[in-house]
Amino acid sequence: MSDVELEPGDALHPGKPVIVDRYRGATRLNHWVTAISLVLLALSGLSMFHPSLFFLTAIFGGGQATRTIHPWIGVVLFFSFLLLFLQFWRLNLWNRTDVEWVAHAKDLVSGHEEKMPEVGKYNAGQKFIFWSMSILISILIVTGIMIWDEYFFDLTSIEVKRFAVLIHAVAAVIIILVWILHVYAGIWVRGSINSMITGSVSGGWAWRHHRKWLKRLAAKPANRGGPA
Repeated sequence: MSDVELEPGDALHPGKPVIVDRYRGATRLNHWVTAISLVLLALSGLSMFHPSLFFLTAIFGGGQATRTIHPWIGVVLFFSFLLLFLQFWRLNLWNRTDVEWVAHAKDLVSGHEEKMPEVGKYNAGQKFIFWSMSILISILIVTGIMIWDEYFFDLTSIEVKRFAVLIHAVAAVIIILVWILHVYAGIWVRGSINSMITGSVSGGWAWRHHRKWLKRLAAKPANRGGPA
């Protein structure tokens, strides 16, 4: 078997129970910086989106402070996610198994996960989240720079800025919805959130949700002969 679906740090520890290392400490820290940045961006952005949400500016020290801080949080989000992208993009490329996974998605929703195809480290749903985030964050950083007048006022015309504001707002609403879907899936698949906290999952969890990944991990020379 190929190691194409494995990452540095992926490891299997035979025993009772079997423990599987899924995420390195640096990766988990990177993920949580990205997640916190996205939440703060959503809150600060919503506070400027509509007068009824202006009360959210109190979290950041008032309206002027929110307006100043918001784009800088966006910069942090962009570079933090960029690190995640460089780590994960190869494992999130679409393949035939993903097509089959989507075709059987109704079985997953109805509680018949045993009918789903075996998948690697990431399934089609996770890949959808990854590429959606990649595209939307790229749109947000580009349009954000276009309307960041403190530093880039002369970069675009007023007409272009108005268009950029609209695109920025639409992308922000969509990414909030994608984030909600991501969190819901993490809660629904028990053990997923804990894996991003501790970095490890049980062998049973890996067998049930990412069996192909577990098999490839167990086939590594260092793990052959041990229980999986």
